[in-house]
Amino acid sequence: MPRKSLDRPLLKPEADSYLQRILRARVYEVAQQTALDAAPRLSRRIGNKVLLKREDQQPVFSFKLRGAYNKMAQLSREELARGVICASAGNHAQGVALGARKLGCKAVVVMPVTTPKLKIDAVKALEADVLLHGESYSDAYSEAQRLQAEQGLTFVHPFDDPDVIAGQGTVALELLAQHPGPLDAVFVAVGGGGLIAGVAACIKAIRPEVQVIGVQMKDSDAMVQSVETGRRVNLPDVGLFSDGTAVKLVGEETYRVARELVDDWVRVDTDAVCAAVKDIFEDTRSIVEPAGALGVAGIKQWVAAHGLKGKTFAAVLCGANMNFDRLRFVAERAEMGEQREALYAVTLPEERGSLKRFCALLGTRGITEFNYRLADGAQAHIFVGIALARSGESGKLAAQFEKHGFPTLDLTGDELAKQHLRHLVGGRSELAVNERLIRCQFPERPGALMRFLDAMHPNWNISLFHYRNQGADYGRVLIGVQVPPKELREFKRFLDALGYPYTDETDSPAYKLFLR
Repeated sequence: MPRKSLDRPLLKPEADSYLQRILRARVYEVAQQTALDAAPRLSRRIGNKVLLKREDQQPVFSFKLRGAYNKMAQLSREELARGVICASAGNHAQGVALGARKLGCKAVVVMPVTTPKLKIDAVKALEADVLLHGESYSDAYSEAQRLQAEQGLTFVHPFDDPDVIAGQGTVALELLAQHPGPLDAVFVAVGGGGLIAGVAACIKAIRPEVQVIGVQMKDSDAMVQSVETGRRVNLPDVGLFSDGTAVKLVGEETYRVARELVDDWVRVDTDAVCAAVKDIFEDTRSIVEPAGALGVAGIKQWVAAHGLKGKTFAAVLCGANMNFDRLRFVAERAEMGEQREALYAVTLPEERGSLKRFCALLGTRGITEFNYRLADGAQAHIFVGIALARSGESGKLAAQFEKHGFPTLDLTGDELAKQHLRHLVGGRSELAVNERLIRCQFPERPGALMRFLDAMHPNWNISLFHYRNQGADYGRVLIGVQVPPKELREFKRFLDALGYPYTDETDSPAYKLFLR
């Protein structure tokens, strides 16, 4: 539970001192004041007012240029002449590169090899020298320290520097000016801690009653573990999905400030962050990177855990530098994070009509995924995804299947199933004699599969079925049907009469290699 603000003096020396630095920070020579937008759809859904501080609107699509430039603007002419160096997972690198171009100095940037190509290209476009080294920020940091000593460059730390912290604190200064009304808490993504240290210092100096909540990934929670244990914890490894917050060891100064001024912490998982990316898109039509969605994921988890209604929360959307290819993963996992999709392994008797009986149990529920391959003469094991009307339904639905004679394993929280098994259902089957392979399009509406099953000849058996909802108007379906040779003309008439666009893939080389 959060600590009450009355448990501490109204002003902390750390906050008061940092406020002076924040007020003097030189950020607007490169940064811009970003919007504080309402999120009406999300607000209605969770019953609390949600505000979004749009740092994704900065010239480098991240808040990081604030702290980087404020630090560099304090350097002497001699220091600038020698050049600067930094280590970064991407966003700080862009801030340093932009600042260096503005100030006319050389910039060397060391980035982990895991950095998204989008961020690497952006830094190169700003004419900085890029060196890829190591798997994480900490690895890149060690190499940057070595190069700094070797070449006499000035190191611009991404978070553990008072001038950097002060620059990031201007985010909160703007937020408080933009929203002088009721504000219960501000949720901030945490990697090394520069942003939350600056935000907490500013808020606790001006409006100490507003809570500051830090949000970290469960697999990259160095700051939370450090605060809990009372010392900085060096993680042996970190998850890389939220690469912008993948830090093994937080800063000494950021840890000191955060431990003193941050009210509470939230850990979120990958699915929750993917759902938050979708929430932000639905309200803003903008796509943020995983780190940029941590604040919103934290708000949703906080509200659910404490049963809050009618409060006002703000989240800092701290970045929007994400490779386009990652959107495929985000879209697939978003429904899981919102608990709007459940995954099951269901066992059906391998007999005619069993699939129809199972589909009848679903009623008007949407099928989001269906994978099946004939493999056993007695039992059929299907991998099925089902759209949920509300969270918490997956267990009840599994019990309903069991009640009607279909043994069911709920795989909704199973990482193996979500990441791999759903793509591996299939293969060759000696039982699939006289199989015709049809690739077709089903309209994305309830009942499309039942219409197919109802119209199909009772002598024909489905031996393969693969479908995944991709968000289009039509679902792409691959179906294997066992049809006696003498009934092939009737089978073609059946397909034509359905009116679903289709292609017969029975003679496809890929089918012959992997499925026949």
